[in-house]
Amino acid sequence: MSRYDRWNAILELLAQEGRLSVEEAAQALEVSTATIRRDFDQLAQQQMLMRTRGGAVAQSVSYDLPLRYKTARHADEKHRIAAAAAELVNPGAVIGLNGGTTTSELARTLATQSTLESGFTIVTNALNIASELTVRQHVKIVVTGGVARQQSYELIGPLANGVLDQVTLDAAFLGVDALDAELGASAHHEGEASVNHLLVSRAAQVVVVADSSKIGKRAFARICPLSEIDTLVTDEQLSDALFDQISEAGVKVIRA
Repeated sequence: MSRYDRWNAILELLAQEGRLSVEEAAQALEVSTATIRRDFDQLAQQQMLMRTRGGAVAQSVSYDLPLRYKTARHADEKHRIAAAAAELVNPGAVIGLNGGTTTSELARTLATQSTLESGFTIVTNALNIASELTVRQHVKIVVTGGVARQQSYELIGPLANGVLDQVTLDAAFLGVDALDAELGASAHHEGEASVNHLLVSRAAQVVVVADSSKIGKRAFARICPLSEIDTLVTDEQLSDALFDQISEAGVKVIRA
């Protein structure tokens, strides 16, 4: 297990338990206590947890984990969500994708869809998506301008406007940090929310792709109200109550 894999596993355990001892983490990850102590210290330096005597506790505030630490979260659900969302894309379509683990999985799925071999276009502000799909000859990649954000590999800021103001999207597929029936879609960072809102404004259809852990939650910066979202693709763990709440607002909900 690599260091980043261990860190991701530690943060997952803390998210579930709230508190973790060195011995518990070492046993769960099958590594030495010395390794866990170093991991705890390094994560504490990055303000991703708080060190305690003999262990660590989760941060009391919500924060945006760097993308490389998120890749294993709800991985099975994200695979299914990506597969279901890919079915909504037609050959020749022009689609927008923002950054995030779910949209990155969707991009990989789209690139290998036999039904899309005739080609399609992706407009994205995510550097990792653009880098990974540039080698696919049947995928045209258009990248927005902006300043790269280290946590998400997304380009943000007013330089993105120049590109997005000049394009028209058949659909925008958005990964979000939270989706609430009253607030709508939201993100932890206001710069990401601003670019995501631009993607929404240029799209004929707006599809949110998010696992159920993000539904019924709110984050700092609003992307768009629920009235501007056409479809939500999520996983089977979404409760019936939230399903009904989102559906009654006029959004088609697909549980993959």
